[in-house]
Amino acid sequence: MPWTRRRIRPRRAAALASVTALTLAVSTSAGTERLVPGTTTAGPTAVARSDTHGACQISGGPAVQMSEGLPTPGGYSRSTGTVRALTLMIDFSDAPGSGSARSRFHEFFPQTQDWFRTSSYGRLDYRPEAPIPDWLRMPKSFRAYGIERGAPFDPGYRRLVQDIVAAADPKVDFREYDFLNVLVTPNAGPSALDTVLSVTFAGNTDAPVADGVPVANASFVYSRQDDGSGSFPQTGYRVLPHENGHVFGLPDLYTQNGGGAVGHWDIMSEDWGANNDLLGWHKWKLGWLDAAQVHCVTAPGTSEYTLTPLARSGPGTKLLFVPLGGRTGYAVELRTREGNDEAVCRPGVLVYRVDADVDTGRGPVRVYDARRNSGGCTRSPNVHAELSDAPFTAGEEFRDPARDIRVRVLGADGDGDYRVGVTRG
Repeated sequence: MPWTRRRIRPRRAAALASVTALTLAVSTSAGTERLVPGTTTAGPTAVARSDTHGACQISGGPAVQMSEGLPTPGGYSRSTGTVRALTLMIDFSDAPGSGSARSRFHEFFPQTQDWFRTSSYGRLDYRPEAPIPDWLRMPKSFRAYGIERGAPFDPGYRRLVQDIVAAADPKVDFREYDFLNVLVTPNAGPSALDTVLSVTFAGNTDAPVADGVPVANASFVYSRQDDGSGSFPQTGYRVLPHENGHVFGLPDLYTQNGGGAVGHWDIMSEDWGANNDLLGWHKWKLGWLDAAQVHCVTAPGTSEYTLTPLARSGPGTKLLFVPLGGRTGYAVELRTREGNDEAVCRPGVLVYRVDADVDTGRGPVRVYDARRNSGGCTRSPNVHAELSDAPFTAGEEFRDPARDIRVRVLGADGDGDYRVGVTRG
């Protein structure tokens, strides 16, 4: 049964002292298998493009299970328009629901709705629905399922998914929903500070069938992401947008070394701590950017562009992409402290490399740091500090001498837009 992530958090004392948690890359990530065509009406959203964008639609090889490539393959949920998220709150005989099921629901909503509305510029109308308002009791104890570290290949996890479907099916028409959220009572299993069990099944051909449709895209959230800093009411919900990113086809950006490849610049990298947005590449991949907002830089020589802040809705160039062949390229975007990007402490032009041939959890994206070894500019809890000052500002440039590519920040105007020159040798 394909899955997206397995993360191990250090013990509580260590977690409070060092927010970068140890993460384990796995060999079996979400999207390992695909749905059989015709088995579902959901599917990835078409990427907005023109004839000039072809060279920028990079793709990964057949061995890549969940790729940054464009377009997203079939089997995942669509990410534009109205999507309905069936949300079930479950408990167990040895872990009875902690508080009311509706209270558990409200740990994540309406915050998750608002997050997606803001990030998508209103293009994703996310509608969580809880037709069963009470705890849905599982027929076995939590201990009996033997779930550890979100490892769904375990036969116990298969039984849990099947039991959820069997328990909910008499009261739910699964055909009415695009994907499933399972909010487990937080007293089942260890604290998130010890072990993160949250996991997502995406594009899963091995999913049980309910009402004639496979439950192929499902996110599970277990304990509360609360580090004791007092920020839980504002930040505890963010594990769910991360997990839901997988049902839309986005890979994990953290690696074995934690969030050091991307830092806090994308919720698929770090979903603890202060709010953050998605990278512009992901917004294009999800169908949230128009073709006119993305420029594919293929011509030799120097071209100049005016970037508008990625978080700001409305027209304007949001993303530049410099392809380096059919698998990889450099992305360029403007990040400022607005919208979901409340953790930005140094606004500027973010440059990163996207590699469609690198799998989820193994570093498919790498952010380039304009101030290496500076220690960063943030002291916010649970934010990767070193990359917090990664953006380039006026007069600074990114260089790739081997490929004779330069990205130079020429200046900013009074509206907060930045002028950028991109040179290809």
